[in-house]
Amino acid sequence: MKLAPIQARAIMKALKFRNGLVTTVTRDRRTKDVLMVAQMNRQATLKTLTTGLMHYWSRSRRKLWLKGERSGHYQRVHGLWIDCDADSLLFDVEQVGGACHRGYRSCFYRKLKRGRLVRVLKREFNPEKVYG
Repeated sequence: MKLAPIQARAIMKALKFRNGLVTTVTRDRRTKDVLMVAQMNRQATLKTLTTGLMHYWSRSRRKLWLKGERSGHYQRVHGLWIDCDADSLLFDVEQVGGACHRGYRSCFYRKLKRGRLVRVLKREFNPEKVYG
């Protein structure tokens, strides 16, 4: 899904960026599994809407990043949902490779079972080989 810049800007006008950011949930378009939750600033939102590839704002690195720029594990946008307060986004994506920088398909690879966190997904890639 790619929008023309004029269309993307019209969508962005409806959004409420809090402290310059909007919370973004990214899920697999087929399985509806949540892959990750991150933040987007205006630039990341505009780039995502106009390129069809997920871009985020890294709070820790304080910079814009294209998901997959180092790993090759891109997220191709197929749909967008906006919540009732217009301050959260939900993207349906086609995930190439793993979404999690720790090597898993989803950042939600652990589940609480009987009071303990248990890994429920297998690693899809070795993060040391991908990120160094």
